[in-house]
Amino acid sequence: MWPNGRPPGPRAQPQSLGGGAAGIALLHIERARTNHGDWATAHTWLTAAVQGDVSAAANANLYFGAPALSYLLHRATAGTPNRYRSARKRLDAATLAVTQNRLAAAHRRLNRAERPAMEEFDLIQGLTGLGAHHLSCHPHTPITHDVLAYLVRLTEPLPKRAGLPGWWMDVAPTGAPHPDYPGGHGNFGLAHGIGATLAVLSLAFLHGVHVPGIPEAIERICAWTDRWRQGEPAASWWPGYISRRQADDHHVHCALRPRPSWCYGAAGTARAQQLAGLALHDLERVRIAENAILATLRDPRQLDNLPETGLCHGTAGLLHAAWRTATTESSSGSAQIAAELPGLTDRLITSLDGNGLTDPELLDGAAGAALALHTVATASAPPPHWDAFLALA
Repeated sequence: MWPNGRPPGPRAQPQSLGGGAAGIALLHIERARTNHGDWATAHTWLTAAVQGDVSAAANANLYFGAPALSYLLHRATAGTPNRYRSARKRLDAATLAVTQNRLAAAHRRLNRAERPAMEEFDLIQGLTGLGAHHLSCHPHTPITHDVLAYLVRLTEPLPKRAGLPGWWMDVAPTGAPHPDYPGGHGNFGLAHGIGATLAVLSLAFLHGVHVPGIPEAIERICAWTDRWRQGEPAASWWPGYISRRQADDHHVHCALRPRPSWCYGAAGTARAQQLAGLALHDLERVRIAENAILATLRDPRQLDNLPETGLCHGTAGLLHAAWRTATTESSSGSAQIAAELPGLTDRLITSLDGNGLTDPELLDGAAGAALALHTVATASAPPPHWDAFLALA
């Protein structure tokens, strides 16, 4: 054990799921839940994650503060409801308040017919992420239905703003205004765009959470992503985002194809499309999504575009998304994807061995890569699924 019960090294934001002790705790919780690790180690990292004041302020979200810690404790207490009962109750109450406040602000913005800020609805900072948390932990509660109802409303056209979808943002992909994006942008990605919203709505419908308007919302998102889908049905890809000029020109240059990462590339967007196809019983959409993943796994040039190893930008994210795609009952394409996973697994292990492990964190570092390898090696991801924070399950 470490001095003061805390692992060594700087943790400026220990309650960060993506880049702090909270994310590393998730790895050890998952290992303990699957009987490959011990709960003492998981508890040590959880203790490190709650050092200092826990945020339930405007900066709290699925990846930071009370919601992130609530997410962890729901995974740590699966099957053992008395573990961390008091802490979980307090964190759940704080997360409920955060979500309600964010919903109230979002509906006020919608009532004004203004375009959303990135942090209003995206996965990492916004209500799609909070929706993923509530759907995973308590799918049939009023707050889960309320968030899903907001996501449905997000997909509806804004009055007097025809021609662009309701989730179009008046900012650059950084989330801030920029002269290169005078008309804002439309974002397809899972980290900061409509891809995660599509996945969460589809997962809700597939899990029997039938909030009014979900199928129509899924169809609206799919109509937009279909308009911008590039390539052939056997090897499709989607842009990470488009500018207003590209939207007006109805053209996306092939050089804008993103690397096949979880955050913006085929790893995430194809999985979201697969889930949407399953929710809508659209087998052609499922086939196109699975072909997109399969083509990526078979294309050395695309794999070379992932020099990093992590979940967000690197090979671990592609490996885990491909594993999820292959292990979801859908069509014959799943078996072909599964056949490519050993090669990608070896590629990730070789990269980790060659580059060393300098970053221990979850989203971009060793903890995320370890979780992806753990899951594909054990062929198990018992619910509650650890990858709900990626909008993959």
